[in-house]
Amino acid sequence: MENKKKSVNQFNAQRWSIFITAAFFLLAWQGAVLVFHLPAFILPTPLHVANRALRALSDGSLLRHTATTLVEVLSGLFAGILFAAILGYFLSRSTFLENILQPFLVASQAIPTVAIAPLLVIWFGPGIFSKILICALIVFFPVLVNIVVGIRAVPDNLRDLMRSMHADRWQTLRLLELPAALPVLLGGLRIGATLSVIGAVVGELVGANRGLGFLINVGRGQYDTALVFVGVFTLVIMALSLYGIVLWLEKHLLRWQD
Repeated sequence: MENKKKSVNQFNAQRWSIFITAAFFLLAWQGAVLVFHLPAFILPTPLHVANRALRALSDGSLLRHTATTLVEVLSGLFAGILFAAILGYFLSRSTFLENILQPFLVASQAIPTVAIAPLLVIWFGPGIFSKILICALIVFFPVLVNIVVGIRAVPDNLRDLMRSMHADRWQTLRLLELPAALPVLLGGLRIGATLSVIGAVVGELVGANRGLGFLINVGRGQYDTALVFVGVFTLVIMALSLYGIVLWLEKHLLRWQD
């Protein structure tokens, strides 16, 4: 009962801290516009941005572009996690394979995604596939590293116990390695969830005819700064929502740790 009350108090404190931070941010924003007499095409007021968001919602453009970006983000996140999980498992079980692939994996991370995004758009076209590919690439490495670290962190005595019980490889993975690696894996998933949003927007800014990145490009070209802010805030909400979903998964999947 005491733990439940403590959790409720922590949740209320977190909610109030978010509300206070948001209010302070909006007041500082409004104050900067008034003090420096900034025109709307440089820095619109919060009310101006809210009105522009309502207009974009009423004509359906914001929902349409948000849906496109969300599909790209979720598809890229799923693909990146899937391939990272498969390769990460084999790398964790084979030092030889890791020694062969590690230089290529590290070198791939030395190349900024922004630099290769134009090439991917040229090779695979400006459609949705190139955006999913960019998302998957940017998610792949952090999730891969966390999977390898998590599986290798399983104590040897527990592996010996599974062998003494004649468990096959699938049973060892399902009953031992996956639960043991889950905390580290979900930590990598937190990073991947936010990075996937960045990957989708990078691809849309390079070349697209729909999506929030495209909407931001339209606002920039028309000096509609309020529309740019609408697109940016929508991306922030999307990233925070994905991050919150991962936290919810951690809370429920790692309940056994308590």
